[in-house]
Amino acid sequence: MAAVKIYTTSTCPWCKKTKEWMKEKKIKYKEYDVAKDEKARKRMVEKSGQMGVPVLEVGDQIIVGYDPKAIEKALKKR
Repeated sequence: MAAVKIYTTSTCPWCKKTKEWMKEKKIKYKEYDVAKDEKARKRMVEKSGQMGVPVLEVGDQIIVGYDPKAIEKALKKR
């Protein structure tokens, strides 16, 4: 199972940067394109309280934006 769920859009440069960083670190993730997936978009807004991407879900922790330190910290808590 993926360690991280990431909510993205195809046009978001910070989403691309976050996914590239996770690939480099060999962090498995499941991607949800909120521009195409209405259920995922609703879930993202419910969890994060906003529409900006990327939004990452690591266990029960929500991280908004490109934040490698927060991602690593959340993964260690799992």
